[in-house]
Amino acid sequence: MPVIVVANPKGGVGKSTLSTQIAGYFAARGQAVMLGDADRQLSSKLWLSLRPDTARPITSWEVDRDDIAKPPKGTTHVVLDTPAGLHGKRLKEVLKLAHKVVVPLQASVFDIFATKDFLDELAQSAQAAKTQIGIVGMRVDERTRAAEQLRTFVESTGLPVLGYVRNTQNYVQLAARGLTVFDLAPERVTRDLAQWQPICEWLDQ
Repeated sequence: MPVIVVANPKGGVGKSTLSTQIAGYFAARGQAVMLGDADRQLSSKLWLSLRPDTARPITSWEVDRDDIAKPPKGTTHVVLDTPAGLHGKRLKEVLKLAHKVVVPLQASVFDIFATKDFLDELAQSAQAAKTQIGIVGMRVDERTRAAEQLRTFVESTGLPVLGYVRNTQNYVQLAARGLTVFDLAPERVTRDLAQWQPICEWLDQ
């Protein structure tokens, strides 16, 4: 049962957006997916409460700061949305569960430097836990200098950039309805699905 952890110690970088979209991808493929929310803001849990009955089901994974309930039998995939400030012992505990860690990262110098120490710590801990790590550029226009700066930084870490998620109102509007780009007809979100393709391929490996 793959456990996908979405983590970045900085707030506001798109962890919940990424977590819900990943859960939506697995659900769209007919998987029995659970979405856990360890963040105090509980954005992913709110999103789940907004998800319509007509959408592919995603189950809530009960998580608190001291205990993570074991997923029930039949669960095929688990996604965990983690809190800002995740590091040290708590990070190592989460990595014991994780098969893969996805790090959302925005292309600003402030976000990049705020994440550098975390990525170093993550790389060391994940190597010990044999966990795969991938970075997703959030709200990034791939044609800009900021995107190039992000690529240069990530290359220096030795970690792969899985892809980029553009800055679009699609994600804002879908979040308000408990939906993802994978819940819509493909022709309505062609550009977004194209961006997600390499990310999804990595998730399926």
